[in-house]
Amino acid sequence: MVNAIAAGNSVIVLGEAGTGKTDFALALHDEMSGEYQSAIATYKGSLKKFFIAIAMQLGCPTEDGNNKALTVDALKEEILVNSGEDTLLILPEAKRLTTSIRYWLEDMISAGARVVCFAVANPGRDIFLDMLEIELDLPSDRHIREVMEAEAQKQGLKISKSRLAELQPLAGRNPMLARKIIKNEKLGLKQDKPEHTQYVVIMPVIIAALMAFGIVRFVGMGTGNRGLYITGGCCLVAGMALKQLGSVKGARKRLGQ
Repeated sequence: MVNAIAAGNSVIVLGEAGTGKTDFALALHDEMSGEYQSAIATYKGSLKKFFIAIAMQLGCPTEDGNNKALTVDALKEEILVNSGEDTLLILPEAKRLTTSIRYWLEDMISAGARVVCFAVANPGRDIFLDMLEIELDLPSDRHIREVMEAEAQKQGLKISKSRLAELQPLAGRNPMLARKIIKNEKLGLKQDKPEHTQYVVIMPVIIAALMAFGIVRFVGMGTGNRGLYITGGCCLVAGMALKQLGSVKGARKRLGQ
């Protein structure tokens, strides 16, 4: 990612909810602050607070000559004027960015600034379409164990290594769930099933079923069996129609099983 930023690219980092995207964003901000004018901010409903946070980190004024607070539009312009190729904006919650923020970011990118956004999935619109897409690797099992041990220590919970080994599969490779499981353990709540889920792709099964209907149709054609011919053809067309009309979600796989 550092190489992508150094090459002048803006990046959107994708990662599953709870896998440490915010921690990674903070670490990236600390690492790049010495090389770039770096700012990190999360939009929480107030445009003014959002842009003031960015302006203060970039050393841009937030008041005019009469010590009057700048408006949102004035803050946008002030940051834009004082930004360039040495500016790096890190936005941990891309999903929250409003249309006006995204349009402003487009101007910032045009001015040479680098923008790094973090999201669960690429929104697939305006500025995100031109960003390099990098997927965040899932934490290792060792890291999850360390997170659980740290959370247990924070909660004042004494827990054996054997019990940690039993609880770790329940979190999969998700640090957020790892902390939650330790909190549940302290409260004595029953937890025997993994909470972490992901969908299994079943498109190959759908394609195979459609091909099977096609075979039935051809068998009916070759043997002169009109029933097989009609049944196979109708099923094939119906299957293709259903495939196009909606996405079929398969059974969910629980990580850790």
